[in-house]
Amino acid sequence: MQQSPPHIPTDVFQRAQATGQPVVFVVNDTPSGLPWRRIVVPFAIVGAVVAGGWGLVAAICFLLDAAAHTFTVIADAAGPLGIGGITLRLARSKNT
Repeated sequence: MQQSPPHIPTDVFQRAQATGQPVVFVVNDTPSGLPWRRIVVPFAIVGAVVAGGWGLVAAICFLLDAAAHTFTVIADAAGPLGIGGITLRLARSKNT
């Protein structure tokens, strides 16, 4: 007499052997534990957004710095501006 595999009840296996009925095996292939992909993808998206935000801040700071230097160079080259009796000095010279 054949021995039944441990995952099939003995009476079901013996009846299938006697009558020739097929035995259906159901395999659960869902892995146990945490679904890492479901956890890692949102963190990757948030990390990319944060890195992009810091890059945007750095680019704005660079552009503002370049604009300030450009304004200083133009104002220094223009010298004092006067309209009527009011004179406006846009930039200090390096000597004072």
